[in-house]
Amino acid sequence: MEKAYGGQVVIITGCTTGGIGNALARAFAAEGCTVVATSRSVRSMSDLEQDSRFFLQELDVRSEESVQHALSTVLERFGQIDVLVNNAGVQCVGPVAEVPLSAFQSTFDTNLFGPIRLIQAVVPHMASRRKGTIVNVGSVTALSPGPWTGAYTASKAAVHSLTDSLRFELKPFGIDVITVVPGAIVSNIGNSALAGYDKMPEWKLYKPFEAAIRYRANLSQRPDSTPTQVFAKKTVEAILKKNPPPWFCYGRFSTMMSIMYHMPLFLRDLAFRKLMKS
Repeated sequence: MEKAYGGQVVIITGCTTGGIGNALARAFAAEGCTVVATSRSVRSMSDLEQDSRFFLQELDVRSEESVQHALSTVLERFGQIDVLVNNAGVQCVGPVAEVPLSAFQSTFDTNLFGPIRLIQAVVPHMASRRKGTIVNVGSVTALSPGPWTGAYTASKAAVHSLTDSLRFELKPFGIDVITVVPGAIVSNIGNSALAGYDKMPEWKLYKPFEAAIRYRANLSQRPDSTPTQVFAKKTVEAILKKNPPPWFCYGRFSTMMSIMYHMPLFLRDLAFRKLMKS
C-alpha cells in the first residue's frame, strides 16, 4: 500500500483535459494532496500522466460496476479516501418539449445518479473513519433557470437539493458536505454542449429559435468568463479549510444569478427574454 502524498487522498470525477475537474486536480496537487483523477478514458487525461502526484483511473459514473472497481482500487492502493469531488457532468441543450426523453435520462444519469453512485460507495468508508468531505458540483443556472437548458438545469437543481439533505444526514458521521456552484468558467463544456446539440433531432415548433438555442449552448464561454485555474484555486482553498463552507459559489455571473434568484418572477422572465432572445 502506497503512502498518500501529503496525507490527503482526493478522488475527482470528470478530469478530462481542459475541464474544471482537470484544473481542480492540479489545484489539489498544488496543496500537497494525492489526487486520483478519473474520467471515462485515461487518454482524455494524458496531460496528467507523467506527474507522480496523480493516480489516473478510468471511471464511468453511469456504471455501478465501474464505480465500485475504481474505489476498491483506490482503497487497496492508498487505504483511504479523504475527499470525493463529484464533478463529472454533461450539458443538454434544447427545448424541453422536444428534447428526446433518452437525452433527459442520459443527462440525469451522469449529473445526478452518477454522484449518488459515488456517494453510496464511499460513505461507508468515510463513516468508518468518522471523517471525510464530499463535494458536489452544481451550477448557477439552477439558481435562476432560463430557456433552452431545462434538462441540465433540472439535473443540477436536483444536485443542490440532494446535497442539502446529505449535509444533515452525514454530519453525525463526521463527514462534511459542500455544494460548489460554478459561474461561467472557461472549460470545454461549450464545445461538448454544441457536439451534443448537433446530435439532436431537427426541431419542429422551435426551428425559428435555432440561433438562440445555439447561442445558449456556448454562453458560458465568453472572453470575460472566469479562468479555470482561478476558479480551481479558490474552490480548493475553500474545500480544504478546517471548517469548510457548506456552499461555495464563484465565477462570472454568480453574483448576477444569485440576485436573479431573489427577483420577482416577472422581472426575471423579462431579463431572460432579453438575454436569451426567447
